[in-house]
Amino acid sequence: MRKPLVGSAAAALFGAAALVGIATAPAVATSPAGSATTAAPAKGAASATPSFEGTVALSNCSGSLVKLKHSRDTDPALVLSNGHCLQEGMPGAGEVVVGKKTSRDFTLLNADGSDAGKVHSDKIAYATMTDTDISLYETTSTYREIRKKYGIDALRLDARHPRQGREITVVSGYWKETFGCAIDGFAHRLKEADWTWKDSIRYTMDCQTKGGTSGSPVIDNATGKVVGVNNTHNEDGERCTLNNPCEVDEDGNVSVRHLNAYGQQTYLITPCFGRGNQLALDARGCVLPEPKG
Repeated sequence: MRKPLVGSAAAALFGAAALVGIATAPAVATSPAGSATTAAPAKGAASATPSFEGTVALSNCSGSLVKLKHSRDTDPALVLSNGHCLQEGMPGAGEVVVGKKTSRDFTLLNADGSDAGKVHSDKIAYATMTDTDISLYETTSTYREIRKKYGIDALRLDARHPRQGREITVVSGYWKETFGCAIDGFAHRLKEADWTWKDSIRYTMDCQTKGGTSGSPVIDNATGKVVGVNNTHNEDGERCTLNNPCEVDEDGNVSVRHLNAYGQQTYLITPCFGRGNQLALDARGCVLPEPKG
């Protein structure tokens, strides 16, 4: 995770997430931001790479317009990204943000990566960097209104745990670029600086993500559903430091995988939102962290 500051060489979390009151910039682009590009897929990858439809570009990260298992067309649409991509600043370890008023615009993309238009949010429904690294914004438009205005359908979250070996695509709305690889396995615990995440998705080395791809949906090529949200990779081979996550197994053994990238699973979100896409952390099967107190 990386957070470059304007006028400073200091680095922090991978998504180029903003600090309160401080303008930020993403990592230097390797291709023009206005053109959609595709990274080389993993060997044997499916021929049908997921398109950009339903993805969004944030001011500092990537994201996606998502539907849950029980979402209806008349529900307020949700935008999924990383917790560390909040423009208010990154949540601390143990911090959970629920129902916080905000004002944020997202650029919605067409299938070819061109800009379709803007959607607006006035509330952070849920965000945390504890156990996982996610943010869910409630927009001021319904799925039906967005489809009618822009012709864009939301991506669907898979309600099941992702499977090892499945071919996936990380779709970055910020860079308008895709990264194709497969699920290499799962990290029991992934630790980076003060934060620890559970059961993280480890990609094969084909997915060499970069700053600005944070919050990108991780899409199962076979189903077209979102199984994760991209959030970090080990940049320098260091152990458990900022921008250098390490894996910790069930016995407490620590390992470092230089240049490996990771995402957080999203099936855990589904049980925690009920009718009307409203957050229900006390619902049966919901294991997302709750606010303290």
